[in-house]
Amino acid sequence: MNSLIVFESQYGNTERVARAIASGLGESGPVGLVAVDDAPDTLPDDVDLLVIGGPTHAFSLSRPETRASAANDGAPGTGRGVREWLHGLPTPLPVPRVVTFSTRQGHSFVSGSAAKSAAKALRAHDTVARDVEDFFVITKAGPLEDGELERAQEWGRRLGR
Repeated sequence: MNSLIVFESQYGNTERVARAIASGLGESGPVGLVAVDDAPDTLPDDVDLLVIGGPTHAFSLSRPETRASAANDGAPGTGRGVREWLHGLPTPLPVPRVVTFSTRQGHSFVSGSAAKSAAKALRAHDTVARDVEDFFVITKAGPLEDGELERAQEWGRRLGR
């Protein structure tokens, strides 16, 4: 199975989760890992699984304003976000399986989820996310809660089966 992980990370936590997922997925075949700023505007034909991840900002996927706010708080940030990248992709997506993940603060549904927002955005491309997963940070800048990287790696293994 050939997988591609596209991630957005403001403080580095989502990137760490993406790398852990890649580690688990790598047990089942090749994995490409790319930051959203460098993500292809046309998906390769040989991708069997597309994994899309980003941080939860203001209950959803980041926007230019929320990324600017994170940058004001010291985050290195990104030029574009998953929201904008998804918007530019073709309909339907030429990938058999797509899943989404996010990092977010708090376990309450009230805090929102970029993963759920990305899954909703995929529906505009006549594509259904096969799985949606959230990973948790202690504060918006991190660190990740204990055990989250191990959980991400295991999720990657499950996705590869």
